[in-house]
Amino acid sequence: MPKMKTNRGAAKRFSKTGSGKIKRNKAFSSHILTKKSTKRKRNLRKGDLVDSSNAKAIKKILPYM
Repeated sequence: MPKMKTNRGAAKRFSKTGSGKIKRNKAFSSHILTKKSTKRKRNLRKGDLVDSSNAKAIKKILPYM
């Protein structure tokens, strides 16, 4: 059985927490920032956890995470 390949795009976007959950960055923070409030932009800087319904698919494309 050959080694499984890691999806490199996903590897750059997701990381694992100490408890084994998958961490992600929030979307909508790269451009058109003038109409977004300071509070909204500040909350977009924080990381978030991947929803459990998507976690299985991400673990499949990141076999060695």
